[in-house]
Amino acid sequence: QVQLVESGGGLVQPGGSLRLSCAASGFTLDYSYYAIGWFRQAPGKEREGVSCISSSEGRIYYADSVKGRSTISRDTAKNTVYLQINSLKPEDTAVYYCAAENLLGKVTMSCPHGMDSWGKGTLVTVSS
Repeated sequence: QVQLVESGGGLVQPGGSLRLSCAASGFTLDYSYYAIGWFRQAPGKEREGVSCISSSEGRIYYADSVKGRSTISRDTAKNTVYLQINSLKPEDTAVYYCAAENLLGKVTMSCPHGMDSWGKGTLVTVSS
């Protein structure tokens, strides 16, 4: 059973940085065909796909809203995917979720669409 647990959220001042962690269990990032994505949902807004990384093909996706100031990475030894966001803005305030897409039978990842499993989220608040 795939389980995802996010951590690293909190209160950050504008212009600061944050690194979110997504610890995965039920599969191994190093050998399994999974894409992991980070999503966020601000109050009153639709969920947004922020970034994705594919284990099998090494593809990476960034939304325009974070492109150039964020980095997604994975530590296979810890079975964890990270999202680093720099130059944080108040509009980055949201609950951040990680999700997994099973890539078996797929040519390429669909992430940020077609996710199969979700974590419960971690709150990021950007405010002075």
